[in-house]
Amino acid sequence: MPRPSLDSLKTRRTLAVAGTPYDYYSLAAAAEQLGDLSRLPHTLKILLENLLRHEDGETVTTADMRALAGWLERRHGEREIAFRPARVLMQDFTGVPAVVDLAAMRDALVRAGGEAQTVNPRIPVDLVIDHSVTVDYYGTADAFARNVAAEMERNRERYTLLRWAQLAFDQFRVVPPGTGICHQVNLEYLGRTVWSEEQDGRKLAYPDTLVGTDSHTTMINGLAILGWGVGGIEAEAAMLGQPVSLLIPEVVGVRLTGALRAGVTATDLVLTLTEMLRAYGVVDKFVEFFGPGLNRLPLADRATIANMAPEYGATCGFFPIDGITLDYLRLTGRDEATLALVEAYAKAQGLWRTDDAPEPLFSAVLELDLAEVVPSLAGPKRPQDRVPLTALKAATEQAIGAQNLERSVQMAGTEQELRPGDLVIAAITSCTNTSNPAVMLGAGLLAKKAVARGLGVRPWVKTSLAPGSPVVSDYLQRTGLQDFLDRLGFRLAGYGCTTCIGNSGPLDEPVARAIAEGDLAVGAILSGNRNFEGRIHPLTRLNWLASPPLVVAYALAGTTRIDLDREPLGTGSDGKPVFLREIWPSPAEIAELAGRIDAELFRARYANVFHGQESWRQLPVPTGLTYAWDSASTYVQEPPFFLSPTEVERGFAGFRDARVLALLGDSITTDHISPAGAIPAESPAGRYLLDRGVPQEEFNSYGARRGNHQVMLRGTLANIRIRNEMVPGVEGGVTRHLPSGAELSIYDGAMRYQAEGTPLLIVAGKEYGTGSSRDWAAKGTLLLGVRAVLAESFERIHRSNLIGMGVLPLQFRPGENRKTLGLDGNERFSLDGGDQPLTPGQTLTLRINRGDGRAEVISVLCRLDTQIEVAYYQSGGILNDVLRRLGAP
Repeated sequence: MPRPSLDSLKTRRTLAVAGTPYDYYSLAAAAEQLGDLSRLPHTLKILLENLLRHEDGETVTTADMRALAGWLERRHGEREIAFRPARVLMQDFTGVPAVVDLAAMRDALVRAGGEAQTVNPRIPVDLVIDHSVTVDYYGTADAFARNVAAEMERNRERYTLLRWAQLAFDQFRVVPPGTGICHQVNLEYLGRTVWSEEQDGRKLAYPDTLVGTDSHTTMINGLAILGWGVGGIEAEAAMLGQPVSLLIPEVVGVRLTGALRAGVTATDLVLTLTEMLRAYGVVDKFVEFFGPGLNRLPLADRATIANMAPEYGATCGFFPIDGITLDYLRLTGRDEATLALVEAYAKAQGLWRTDDAPEPLFSAVLELDLAEVVPSLAGPKRPQDRVPLTALKAATEQAIGAQNLERSVQMAGTEQELRPGDLVIAAITSCTNTSNPAVMLGAGLLAKKAVARGLGVRPWVKTSLAPGSPVVSDYLQRTGLQDFLDRLGFRLAGYGCTTCIGNSGPLDEPVARAIAEGDLAVGAILSGNRNFEGRIHPLTRLNWLASPPLVVAYALAGTTRIDLDREPLGTGSDGKPVFLREIWPSPAEIAELAGRIDAELFRARYANVFHGQESWRQLPVPTGLTYAWDSASTYVQEPPFFLSPTEVERGFAGFRDARVLALLGDSITTDHISPAGAIPAESPAGRYLLDRGVPQEEFNSYGARRGNHQVMLRGTLANIRIRNEMVPGVEGGVTRHLPSGAELSIYDGAMRYQAEGTPLLIVAGKEYGTGSSRDWAAKGTLLLGVRAVLAESFERIHRSNLIGMGVLPLQFRPGENRKTLGLDGNERFSLDGGDQPLTPGQTLTLRINRGDGRAEVISVLCRLDTQIEVAYYQSGGILNDVLRRLGAP
């Protein structure tokens, strides 16, 4: 438990709630010395309270508080502050390597003569197992049971590690597999909006805040809980009591007015906002929504919008507390004492939104009339590339180009023609939309009407339903809609991240063979938030994000080469064409069914949320304060990051004659850098597993094997769609070794360079590292021998992760890039460390020796933005820095 604040401004007060006294750090009292705070954005009020509560004279000072209060004068901040979240949220893909790191840190500390228990969470941590279920089986009544059984068999080693962690670490809870997606469980159960704890025998109330090891942690901002995604390594540091360092952010306000029209969904709205905000540019900024439109925006819609903050690039997309917040807390079964505390605390702190209160002041204000939003999809490669429903046919035809091949497919005894633009996957999946009853009920109603008209899903489409919570199944059953989804093939496949994370499973063999033989540009449609290249399925090149009702509609059509505004979905049993507008559910129909959802559904499901199924409870539970590593395991290995704790402090030595490992373009995602999906047998990771006797059918996925650095190192930059400009015309993780000129896999090339003692560099374009908060994208980069990444711009989380692993992020000056400098990968780069200490945001000198003998010197920006980041980098990364603080010599 953190020590009490110094409280130099004397802001600690007492608030009585239903007869119970709560202490709190009063913003109104702080305003007496810091000036009027009433128009400070809600997000910054929460950060200011965090500073008041954690003032220690070292990491948090009164100067920090005055700087944050002074934000109103400049509308931006230049000061670094320390943020301490109330808790940490993890999912298993990112959580397993975090547990592996913590276990390895314990070993390192014990080797150095320390106590294992020193490595322990200082704040509550919840890990939700949600990323490991794969849609191997679909469309049948037993699909769910078979997928769960396969998941437990594949992941036994990983889950045994997590069972050990439950016992070995304090304040560490695990939500078992088959329970839901971490963000939906967080929204429906874990989040409180206002937190409370015992401190010195008194109750202390404060805002619920968190960081999470998944980029879509931002979803909880819909419930007025400030939180965002960080890399696993940064989350580990927060768990161990280290503050999260950030510059006081710019806050962009988005004023919402009007109301959504009939037929328009929250998915259409969030795709519109994603396009708008990505175009404006909100990377590293907070986004806060306000305006009268919030009165007509249910909390589930707010959560949908908050969820996709990573897609529009913001650190968070926040909605303030109001009556709609309380309504949702009540609906989802939170007790009345929690509701009373939320309302009383929010009103006392000026965190309660009302229409008549002065609007907050922002760094910039954007406006959106909700009535202008139209039905939309996004794709075929990026979530910010919105396409109106009426333009999807043209967008598909543009994406497939001149390809007009057909391939015959034998399906269920009939011959079908598979064409470019056809959909081979239709998945209702992902926390983004399965948390929203309106769109889920809408999908069920559309299915009901389609069945009534005699429509069916095209036989080449793989259909699946993977809600983020069993509560969804409960209300679909209660309303009778699950039966109609079942008839169309949208049977329950699992509760977790499936297609959206790449766990889409295999296609039917005849379909896969036809696609491969014809090299067909076919597609997938899913109600998710990510559709990056190579993510959804290796065989789908066109991947579209859409609302659940549109997923059902396009599964009926079987293709996106159709204008659903003008062309029929198909022919009904009466021989007449059936148009989408004829079976689209009305708002009144959806509202009538939504009224059948009550708090008892949520209370019943979450009463035993940590219990798990029998197969989980029967797993062996290792004991001991340190983990018993199994050298034969292909899932969990002790990582090499902490094997020599006495050698981690390395300052800033620079590098000489570094070679380029990869020369990359714009929008390189963490999926490109560290894939999460299938492991090809011919890849370095596949060869590693085959050499250890693992048959290909048991490879599982990169994401599931993140506890084994040998697999992940070989999978770094191994995405099947990545394009290294050093090897023109080639897709996949290939590089050119220099000076030999040999074309090798990225892994083999890196190992050859390491044997030669050659440091490495990655050169890239804009938005390097966009996408998931994937720490292995940085860990793998380090283990390949990469000393620095030089890019035009970085996505926030990945830049932080690189620093967290001791890899230096360097940024071109405005107007310069790999093309203006004529870089082709034949160069050698040198960066002198020098005698001067590193400082945040300084300019460094980079020497380029070209292949033809010419030399050039350029200036680059060092993207160590804060003093804490400088300290982390100079210690060889966050965790080595923390390890030293915990007592390792």
